[in-house]
Amino acid sequence: MKVVLRNLTKKFPGRDKKNKVDVIAVNDFDFEIPDGKLIGLLGPSGCGKSTTLNLISGLEKPTSGQVFFGEEDVTGLPPEHRGIGLVFQNYALYPHLTVRQNILFPLENLKGKDKLSKAEMLEKAMDAARLVQIDELMERRPGELSGGQQQRVAIARALVKRPRVLLLDEPLSNLDARLRLQTREEIKRIQKETGITTIFVTHDQEEAMSISDMIVVMKDGMVQQIGRPQEVYDSPANLFVAKFLGTPPVNVFEGQVKDGWLTIGKDAVLPVKGAAEGPVYAGIRPEGFLLRKGGAFGCELSGVEVMGRDISVVCANSASLSPAIRAIIGSENMAEVSMDARQVRFDLKPGKVFLFDRKTEERIEFDASAISRL
Repeated sequence: MKVVLRNLTKKFPGRDKKNKVDVIAVNDFDFEIPDGKLIGLLGPSGCGKSTTLNLISGLEKPTSGQVFFGEEDVTGLPPEHRGIGLVFQNYALYPHLTVRQNILFPLENLKGKDKLSKAEMLEKAMDAARLVQIDELMERRPGELSGGQQQRVAIARALVKRPRVLLLDEPLSNLDARLRLQTREEIKRIQKETGITTIFVTHDQEEAMSISDMIVVMKDGMVQQIGRPQEVYDSPANLFVAKFLGTPPVNVFEGQVKDGWLTIGKDAVLPVKGAAEGPVYAGIRPEGFLLRKGGAFGCELSGVEVMGRDISVVCANSASLSPAIRAIIGSENMAEVSMDARQVRFDLKPGKVFLFDRKTEERIEFDASAISRL
């Protein structure tokens, strides 16, 4: 089931008594979610991603705009008539009911032509439990389950009616790191097996990038960029997107384009053919540094963090917007890092360097094909 959001806007009345300005939680959201895909709504707290999910579910009514499921306009339909499955951050399970009873609950409320026999309901509940691999826990109550098991029960309850659209609102936030990893893999598997169009809200960019077919990056209620996770990471539309995606985050410097070269401080670090001359922000991904004696870019060495396969060279540069710069190099280059040295030098990988306008913070394109491969 494709989901189409057409100029979707949600405003909340301001609470300031002296200056009641409306708060725009979602601003002119226009997007078509393809049938059978898993889409991640990604952004910091307060960006409007959960409000967008509530508009799709019907828990919130839009100030303007429309929501379509397929060709059907569902903007005015209440949640129970939209054919959705909704999973919340806090699981929202009934503590006095068993796992079986929790999963059965949505089916027991079906009426009219949708009403099922007891045998049919039990069969559907068991199918949903098998799908999320909790069929051996059916007689337990939520208090007897781990956080990951409770989340699986919540997903099974959402899936038991075979919804047209599955909506997940930060479903992994209450789990520890290992369980988050396991559960997000399960969500991806379940989505692939069922083929249900799924919209996944998270502030964790690693979660969104690892399981989503496409991600929507949001800020202040507005869409910043839409695309496949790797494409957005490799080609951010603006400085916000570049900074939000990536761990460790992108290193940002005040730079200058002069005579066809990107200059940071006193160093001409990279040819940037086609970029207009003037001041820029230069973003360099941590993996974009090549440690080389006599490299184009010099930094003051602060320390080295060994992380098994990779090494993080921590250094500083007066043009950096943050105190610490992190350059990720392979462990085979460890011998090239001398802790007695005061300075390290790098060459840069052109595909990992981004230029941004100082005023608008929009991406500035340059011709990297003219640069010899490093």
